Amino acid sequence: MKPKIVVFADLDGTILDERYKFSQTQPIIHTLLNLDASIVLTSSKTRSEVEFYRRHLGLKDPFVVENGSAIYIHKKYFKTAAFTYTKQNRQYYVIELGMPYSEIRKKIESIQKETGTNIIGFGDMTTQKVAQDTGLPFELAQLAKAREYDEPFRIIEGSENAVVDAIKDKGLCFTKGGRYFHVLGNTDKGKATTILKDLYQQEFQKAVTIGIGDSPNDFSMFAQVDKSFIISDEKSSSSCWQEIIELTKIMQN
Repeated sequence: MKPKIVVFADLDGTILDERYKFSQTQPIIHTLLNLDASIVLTSSKTRSEVEFYRRHLGLKDPFVVENGSAIYIHKKYFKTAAFTYTKQNRQYYVIELGMPYSEIRKKIESIQKETGTNIIGFGDMTTQKVAQDTGLPFELAQLAKAREYDEPFRIIEGSENAVVDAIKDKGLCFTKGGRYFHVLGNTDKGKATTILKDLYQQEFQKAVTIGIGDSPNDFSMFAQVDKSFIISDEKSSSSCWQEIIELTKIMQN
């Protein structure tokens, strides 16, 4: 039996370029889909953002949002794999691993008072300001503000170490990307990857998992997959994707 190839892929800097475009990677994604690989988007982005890119890339596989805070699985996707879920809507079963956004915002407010720092998050910014700050088109900035679990923020004034220590003291997790810190509940991409990896193993008996990403918040994901591809100054996104295609072809033969 040929193994099921499952690629856990970050979005920013991995599928998307610095202008949030995917024209260079779209043919690669289609090649992998034609090889019957599953592409599981595993991102810091919101559900609304990930759904936008899934539609344009033609993806139907499960996806992970807000740095591992929730897993979305289409109701008709797994036929035999058994799992419990937190909630459901018309399309998806949702496995929530993170903390509600409203609680995250309250904890950030508390951290500011305790540390004497000035923190600005997406919840403090207008859509126009998020668009200006991130370089996102206005419509995508609206989707980026539709947060359910994780808050991107900047420290405007004060001690970064004090903020990080306070985040840890409150039992929260954080990541630091190119533009922002992200604070979220006690979860990460690795925990979500582990759950989905187990479901794929149940469903297909033999699954080979691959991770691709470009930043430290992907490391927990890399720790759970069979093979990792880390995009860096030495190894470009296109080079990593081509290696994944070749590996998939070998596994399928």
